[in-house]
Amino acid sequence: MYHSLQTQDVVKELETDVNQGLSEDEAKRRLEKYGENLLVKEKKVRFLEIAWEEIREPMILLLLAVGVLYSFFGNLQDALTIFAIITTMVLVEVYNDYRADTSIAALAKLAPPSVIVIRGGRPQEVLTSELVPGDLMLLKVGERVPADARLAEAFGLQIDESSLTGESFPVAKEAGAVLPEEAEVADRKNMVFAGTVVTKGQGRSIIIATGATTELGRVGKLAEEVEEPETPLQQAMSQLSKWLALVALFFSALIPVLGYLRGLQWQLMLLTGLSMAFVVIPEELPIIIEMVLGLGAYALSKKHAVIKRLRAAETLGSVTVIATDKTGTITQNRMKVGGFYFEDKISELSESDEPPRKLLETALLAAGVVTAVVDEKTLVGNPMDVAILETVQKSGIDMHELQATYTLMDELSFDTTRKMASYIYESDNSVYVFSSGAPEVIFERSAKIWTEKGERSLGKADRERQEGIMSDMARKGWRLLGFGYRRRTKKQWSSTKDAESNLVFIGVIGFIDPPRPEVRDAIRSCQEAGIRVVMVTGDHPETAKAIATDVGISNAEKVLSGAEVSKMSDDELKEALKTTSIFARTTPEHKLRIVRLLRGAGNIVAVTGDGINDAPALKEAEIGIAMGIRGTDIAKETADMVLADDNFATVVTAVREGRKMHDNLRKGVRYYLACKAAVVSIFLLPIALNIPLPFAPIQLIVLELFMDIAASVTFTAEPEEGNVMFRPPRDPKERFMRTMQGSIFLGALSLFLAVSAVYLLHWYGVYSLPQEKAQTAAFATWMLGHIFLALNLRSEKDPLYKSGFFSNKFMLAWGAIVVAVLLLGVSVAPLQESLKLTSIPLISWAIVLGVSFVATFWIDAKKLVQNALSKK
Repeated sequence: MYHSLQTQDVVKELETDVNQGLSEDEAKRRLEKYGENLLVKEKKVRFLEIAWEEIREPMILLLLAVGVLYSFFGNLQDALTIFAIITTMVLVEVYNDYRADTSIAALAKLAPPSVIVIRGGRPQEVLTSELVPGDLMLLKVGERVPADARLAEAFGLQIDESSLTGESFPVAKEAGAVLPEEAEVADRKNMVFAGTVVTKGQGRSIIIATGATTELGRVGKLAEEVEEPETPLQQAMSQLSKWLALVALFFSALIPVLGYLRGLQWQLMLLTGLSMAFVVIPEELPIIIEMVLGLGAYALSKKHAVIKRLRAAETLGSVTVIATDKTGTITQNRMKVGGFYFEDKISELSESDEPPRKLLETALLAAGVVTAVVDEKTLVGNPMDVAILETVQKSGIDMHELQATYTLMDELSFDTTRKMASYIYESDNSVYVFSSGAPEVIFERSAKIWTEKGERSLGKADRERQEGIMSDMARKGWRLLGFGYRRRTKKQWSSTKDAESNLVFIGVIGFIDPPRPEVRDAIRSCQEAGIRVVMVTGDHPETAKAIATDVGISNAEKVLSGAEVSKMSDDELKEALKTTSIFARTTPEHKLRIVRLLRGAGNIVAVTGDGINDAPALKEAEIGIAMGIRGTDIAKETADMVLADDNFATVVTAVREGRKMHDNLRKGVRYYLACKAAVVSIFLLPIALNIPLPFAPIQLIVLELFMDIAASVTFTAEPEEGNVMFRPPRDPKERFMRTMQGSIFLGALSLFLAVSAVYLLHWYGVYSLPQEKAQTAAFATWMLGHIFLALNLRSEKDPLYKSGFFSNKFMLAWGAIVVAVLLLGVSVAPLQESLKLTSIPLISWAIVLGVSFVATFWIDAKKLVQNALSKK
């Protein structure tokens, strides 16, 4: 509310003095009352508390019980293996939670360590943590503002508020302004805010809010209060794990009971039941997800996309909307000269055409840039001045000649009442006033206009035409700065009183924060992949519209301002979101609300950003993407992924990798569950036939080991499908398992038939062999069969020859290791004894190989037939 009060009312409200400030005693009293000026109190992250919470999960407790029982009734080495897997899984989960709890602590790093305040009438340096409401704070160029304050004085003061509001350009401040109470943060020109930076001028301000009550602290509070959503996959896997755990317990108890009732030894049945529980309970499912996404995240890091939370790797493949800010993300976050109005025409800056020399020389002098260049080094800090200087240096204008020609006499600093600034020079027995400011102000104070033939008087037609010209330039998204000059002889010069009148209007320079060159192609790729791009920025609507049009965002002609958004109900805004892709002059609350409504409409939302103002939305979204170079600490800590190169095009690369990861995760889980189902079914038939079981308990643990490696590692290396970026995003409401059930059933049936056929053939058939040889044949069939099944499940539509047999070297290496272990296990005496295996005749090997191949490669044959029919 302080922005709507007169300065004297603010002083009265805060019981301070605009000249003396607070006394030392009063400052200490207020520090005790309001607390330290800390944006967010750092949360203590307790590793052991997180670990204890994870260990108490029902699934972990169940697995620990299995390990304990196995250590009593089975082999101690096998029990230690079980405990090692449980420990690994717990540590992975604890580490991820530990990292997530550190995000908000970065806010505290944004405040400078000390600041100059007036206390007891004397300036003194105090720690920013000791600032209190009512303190009289001095503002200087280059300093970060440590608290929210109402301006008491401002002399040419300009503040970079891009990190808080998204505004690209420095904001001119006016101490004497009294604004409506409903004015948005970006429009409060009589205020300065914590976390922003002074780029020009100086001022004196009265602190009105510290710590968490500042705008910056409030943004941090928003980010802290938002709960991170679970991804659809995490929800699906959580439900699936619980269901599979019940199924696993049922069969792990049923099979030993049935075996015992059929006369099998109870010790063997107990160990079999425990091994079955170890194999079938889906304790590896979270680890498979972690490993698939983790290896994918490692691949992404090589492409400049650093995944901070593994859930982001999965979510990328399902993104339907990217809500991006503009400044520093789509644009380069630097000023550049976009074009000119000179000699009665508008022109854009191009490499081929020479820029207007007269206008640039005037701009150098009117902005004081000439005096800021010393020995080829520039002291310029204002981004517009930097842009002018860069253009001048490319145009070949001799800076030294201008410095030698004009000697600075005086300066009239910018203020928001005049809306202009002037520099006064002496040259050749004349006094020159070079002015810059809002084009309409410079034009209004001008009596003449510069033309190629020299100066001429401004006529009525010239003045009527100016409004349209300025509107045309504004629609290009340019920030406009007008320039003029006045020359008087030394005899005519008396004082600066009327210096800024009767000017000669030279022209206008249009500045723009240019888009990154690669962004247009990146946005087109997103749109081809069915991903909508929405811009949410704190910048001016015309600027936002121009940039959006330039980079190819859909429906760029329709823009909603933050003020318009505030007036809308949720239903109205939700409807507007269907057709509106550009939102300008927004606050953190607006961005957060837009993201929530997009999610509420069923979208999977990714938010990109680099500023403090982006933190709440980054955390609310399914995936937050921060800029690594320009991004603030809070943005990077809150985000799920950081672009190390600040390149929006990297988002497209990340989406491609995310879709590939999701595809490969589906393949790995489908294979994993098919094998689980096959293990259970393989045991049921022998019990029904009252014959010994096909696998010994230790063999179950061995096959479990290789099954996990295949699912969690080798499918990760699977190349992407050909249509990965030319298909719409997966329906967020689609259940993860919906399209996999048939494939899981057929894969399980294939392994079941292969192992059962070989085992029964060796037990009953012509090749009737002792139990150990029949079990060896069954084990060999499983080992080869689950390799062949993995090869067939590499792609959902393409046969193996089309995917490329050698394109997944990890799977080939895994298959070779499995075969080597199998051959060693049936031929090396110590391994035979440990694994309960024996040698089998060549005819048995032929049966094992033939049945394993036929029972699984029918899947590839089916793909060939389906592809042939689809071409007809």
